Parts: sequence; C-alpha cells; structure tokens
Amino acid sequence: MIPEGSREVRAMNGRHWSVWLTVFLVVLAWSAFEPKDAVIWLLEAAPALVALVILAATYHRYPLTPLTYWLILSHSVILLVGAHYTYAEVPLFDWLGEVMGWRRNNYDKLGHLVQGFVPAIIAREILLRQRVVASRTWLAFIVICICLAISAFYELIEWWVALLSEQAAGAFLGTQGYAWDTQSDMGWALVGAVLAVTTLSGVHDRQLARLGTRRE
Repeated sequence: MIPEGSREVRAMNGRHWSVWLTVFLVVLAWSAFEPKDAVIWLLEAAPALVALVILAATYHRYPLTPLTYWLILSHSVILLVGAHYTYAEVPLFDWLGEVMGWRRNNYDKLGHLVQGFVPAIIAREILLRQRVVASRTWLAFIVICICLAISAFYELIEWWVALLSEQAAGAFLGTQGYAWDTQSDMGWALVGAVLAVTTLSGVHDRQLARLGTRRE
C-alpha cells in the first residue's frame, strides 16, 4: 500500500487526473470517428484502451508518479493518432517526408521510439517500488531488457496478425517495403529506453521519494 505520507502525491495525481482523462477521451473520440480502417483502428488503439482500463482500476490502490501518468498519456495519443490514419499515412509525417526527403512515412518509428521510452519508466517504477533490484546499474540494464522484450513481443503480435489477416497485415505491419523494418523497430525501442533511463531517472527518483520507500 501507499504510505500515508504520500497524500500530497495522491492529491497531485487527483488534480491532474481529470485533465488526463479529458485529453484521453477527446483524442479517443476523434481517433474513432471515421478512421482509415476500422480493423486497423481496433488493433492499433487496443494498447491505449487497455492502459486506460488498468489505470482506472489501479488509481486508488496503486497510484503512479505524475511523470508515469503523463508519459502513458503521450504514448496513448501517439497510438490513437496512428490508429486513425494508419502509421503509414499520418499527414504530418507525409509533409516531413517531403521536407526531409524520406522515401517512407516514419511515424511508426516515433511510435517504436516511444514504445521503449515510456515502458522504461513504467518498468523502472514497478521494479523500484517493489524493491526487485537493489543495484541502480542492474536496474538500468534490466529496464532496458524489459523494453526490448516488449518490443520483440509486439513484433511477434504483428507477425501473428499478418498470418491471420492478409487484408489488414500491410497496414498493421507498416513495413512500407522496408526489408529491415522489424529490426529497425526494435532498434528505435532500444534508443527510447536508453534515453528514458539516462534523462528522466533523476526526476523519477524525486517523485518516487514522495511516494515513500516502503515495499508496496
């Protein structure tokens, strides 16, 4: 359980929760309105919907740090935007492609970068709060490994979907003819995880300290 001394953090999360939920629901409604492909929308939006259910169910019993909540929201927005257009056809990245001379829409690479960045902080929070890892060096290594495992499992899911539905496979996989798309996706997730651990650990530690140090 969260220590009694963490009421300030609980209240801070409470003040922001309504804003968090409003942003999520507005983006969700926009994303679900006339998406490019209904099946692809469901597949791509599913992780954000699952995250919403889990956060709502655990909000009082296991509140997270504000940093983690806002990172999850940013990841959800990226997922919902990609779900609406499909990752290969997000207009902003079409425009960037013309400016940068890209031969493909790289919005999916942003998605995979965040797929490493956000889970890194989530994994770090759980490992620290449950006191699974004592050494901070091993903590960083294990967090990065967890993110790579998540990325690899997501690639397996994409493969399974491709096997089950040839019609939805191309849009969901988002390879856009790039032979090394799977390896590149995992590489971006690795970069995201390393960036999160190296840039946000200090902020995360300060917020965790306000939650208390007793085992959950």
